[in-house]
Amino acid sequence: MPVPGRARFRTGDEPSVAVVGGGIAGLAAATLLAERGARVTLYEKDSSLGGRLSGYGTRLADGSRATMTRGFHAFFRQYYNLRGLLRRTDPSLARLTPLSDYPLLHSGGLTDSFARVPRTPPFSALGFVALSPTFGWRDLAAMDARAALPLLDVRVPDVYERFDEVTAADFLRTVRFPEAATHLAFEVFTRSFFADPRELSAAELLVMFHIYFLGSAEGLLFDVPNEPFPQALWEPLGDYLQRLGVTVRTGVPVHDVLPRRDDDGADVRTDTGTHHHNAVVLALDTGGLRRIVSASPGLGTSAWREGIAALRTAPPFLVSRLWLDRPVRAVRPPFLGTSGYGGLDNISVLERYEGEAARWAARNRGSVVELHAYAADDSADPEKAQRMLVEQLHQVYPETRDARIVDARHEWRSDCPLFLVGTHRLRPTVQTPYPWLTLAGDTIRCDLPVALMERAATTGFLAANSLLADWGVKGQVLWTVPRAGRSPVLRALAAVASRRQVD
Repeated sequence: MPVPGRARFRTGDEPSVAVVGGGIAGLAAATLLAERGARVTLYEKDSSLGGRLSGYGTRLADGSRATMTRGFHAFFRQYYNLRGLLRRTDPSLARLTPLSDYPLLHSGGLTDSFARVPRTPPFSALGFVALSPTFGWRDLAAMDARAALPLLDVRVPDVYERFDEVTAADFLRTVRFPEAATHLAFEVFTRSFFADPRELSAAELLVMFHIYFLGSAEGLLFDVPNEPFPQALWEPLGDYLQRLGVTVRTGVPVHDVLPRRDDDGADVRTDTGTHHHNAVVLALDTGGLRRIVSASPGLGTSAWREGIAALRTAPPFLVSRLWLDRPVRAVRPPFLGTSGYGGLDNISVLERYEGEAARWAARNRGSVVELHAYAADDSADPEKAQRMLVEQLHQVYPETRDARIVDARHEWRSDCPLFLVGTHRLRPTVQTPYPWLTLAGDTIRCDLPVALMERAATTGFLAANSLLADWGVKGQVLWTVPRAGRSPVLRALAAVASRRQVD
């Protein structure tokens, strides 16, 4: 709950706030601060808003225009704060369209589906076991019940104290989790962090399990934007911010942040000059945060600076989008997670949910297919990796072998946070050594059960709440799944078994 305070700033006493970064976290912070009456300047180094979910226009070989983005992102129903941000311009979330399933395919032929899995805990987890071909009752009996207890009652932030020093892969081995189910369901979760399970903190895996299985009733239901990210999400939100009086400065990188000696905020330096602000929100990706703090030698304490310098970026990932001259089979799902197909992690058929792709496919009687490869090898040859993804597509969807690629776009990026084992306590928090400076983004430590895009949105609102509280202005109520398991039965079972372990 936010600290009680007045509804908004009075005319004439509005502070000037710089929000550095126009991704989800920065947009959330700027939105709340502007709604409370602050004078906000939003700085974004790229030419458009959206951060890692931005996009750009491109002309295809056939002369048509298209919007290239970083591709498929699932807007899960548990993303309460992100969805609240989007409701500012789309109250009914009409620009999101639901997908009916989250199918996962292993190269050995096994397929998992979450469409029929119950969504109410504990029946969600039990239903997955009952319906999954990769996780049967014999597998359940073979598991180490004591080692698996943390899955039944994840508590945030306690889970980080207990399991941040364990890798996700080691935890699953200790539990004796079925190998096939590990490759399908849990490896898909870990790779959504763009990380190898052998390096990812087990605590992050447990939090994900809690969010989607035992901590919420929404399960793995999710929505996707029905047009490319810029048109569906960020352009309307940018217009909303400008109507609130926000100065949106795209294409303007911030070089450094210099605290003022009178402790009245900081000077923010850009190519266009030095700008004084009473407060600053740094809502940046890992590399951007490290760069600005490194370039600002007077900013923060030595320990705080060392913590930010220690942040690491996940391995590179590849998004390949192909415009094909013939359609894929009608039975192909809009989204398919894959395992065991080399570097291929998922396939999206964009015309099944995105309007722009659907219009191109209808005009050309073709398909727009997108391939993702997470946690790619740093030394991989880009062209070879791109060819291999297409070859793996041919294995999964054989009908694409005969299709001609009208055009293709490939996005190589390496800008996602890496949550290595044992690093949670070292990550910076929303609050900093200064009351006028806050941090936001999915790389920032947040002791709430949130992850990925929802962590970005939540920390953005938390950053604004912290500043507003210091000024005596009420912030925004935030929503998350419960910090502990929702099922009293499972919590009791975990508690009894834990006592037996101690005895």
